[in-house]
Amino acid sequence: MSNRKITILGGGQAGLQLACGLLQKGFDVKVVQNRTADDIRTGKVMSSQCMFHTALQNERDIGLDFWGEECPTVDSINFVVPGSGGKAIDWNGLLDRPAQSVDQRTKIPVWLKEFERRGGSLEIKDAGIADLEAYAAASDLTIVAAGKGDIAKMFERDTEKSPFDRPQRALALTYVHGMTPRPDHSAVNFNLIPGVGEYFVFPALTNSGACEIMVFEGVPGGPMDCWKDVASPQEHLARSKEILSTFLPWEAERCRNVELTDANGILSGAFPPTVRKPIGRLPSGKVVLGLADAVCLNDPITGQGSNNASKAARVYMDAIVDHGDRPFDEAFMQATFDKYWDYAQFVVGWTNAMLQPPPPHVLNIMGSAQAMPALSLRIANAFDNPPDLFPWFAVPEEADRYLQQLAA
Repeated sequence: MSNRKITILGGGQAGLQLACGLLQKGFDVKVVQNRTADDIRTGKVMSSQCMFHTALQNERDIGLDFWGEECPTVDSINFVVPGSGGKAIDWNGLLDRPAQSVDQRTKIPVWLKEFERRGGSLEIKDAGIADLEAYAAASDLTIVAAGKGDIAKMFERDTEKSPFDRPQRALALTYVHGMTPRPDHSAVNFNLIPGVGEYFVFPALTNSGACEIMVFEGVPGGPMDCWKDVASPQEHLARSKEILSTFLPWEAERCRNVELTDANGILSGAFPPTVRKPIGRLPSGKVVLGLADAVCLNDPITGQGSNNASKAARVYMDAIVDHGDRPFDEAFMQATFDKYWDYAQFVVGWTNAMLQPPPPHVLNIMGSAQAMPALSLRIANAFDNPPDLFPWFAVPEEADRYLQQLAA
């Protein structure tokens, strides 16, 4: 057992999962969070958070799965590229184990309560650099799992790992009730519209029950980059349906009777995918460690954000526990991030590749999956384990070799 004191700034997926896990391991944990449980529950949706098996298992392992029974499952990945008048490519790959998505407005308030129930100390505060100095002085280790403004600036952008300096997609989320379910079994229905963007949709659980989350990814300046003039929730819903009617009639068909889950079930915006250096240095010279989105922020195109957060929290928890009573110095911080990066580099590589126009070998892979069930299964299950896409998804020669093997 440990009485070492850990302070975590940011009570989202990564921060709270790590905090609750460390409490269970006997650490003294404080979470600093800028919104109350009620603010979160009644606020705007924050993400689309489809979590695959490994990430869900991380939650189960520390007793944080409170929705496993009631949350609808996502059973497969379905991939479509529209072609002249129909679908040029259309395949489905079953997931070995189901995915699930629980609205963070539903999840985080319950986790905050559970954190306090386990003996954690919760402070509601919009913390700045001076606050962080005080936390770092009073703690054995201070972790930043959130942050805008000055706190975000402490973590230097890693130019080698961050190819983009501006947003690659105009993003929007629409949470709805009343969508016609997919026949057979549920899926992340992923549609890639070349030159225009991507649309995917999947079942989830929100405060008002089962729902579907619609995710729009528009190429900047293209016809799906169309959210800036939307003035109301109803306009947001209408614009969502308009995009589907224009580009994806089979998806529009499922949406005839949809309505918003609530006026806050919408979001739009854009950000550049960015990897930052994991050690933040305060004016006093004290150091803090960045976690999840604070240091490794991905575009949602591959649905990895909350999965990354869960996996990062798991790596950090194990590293902290294994470190015994040695000091949490810079060497520890760098080594802990490096261990996470051993995994996350593949997520970042895959996600950033998907934001570019697809090279011929990727088009060939995605097209071949239609006739090769083993390939569609492998791509689908790579959403849970992105390193399995490498090297064959990234290197043309490896792609050719792998497809030849499958054909044989």
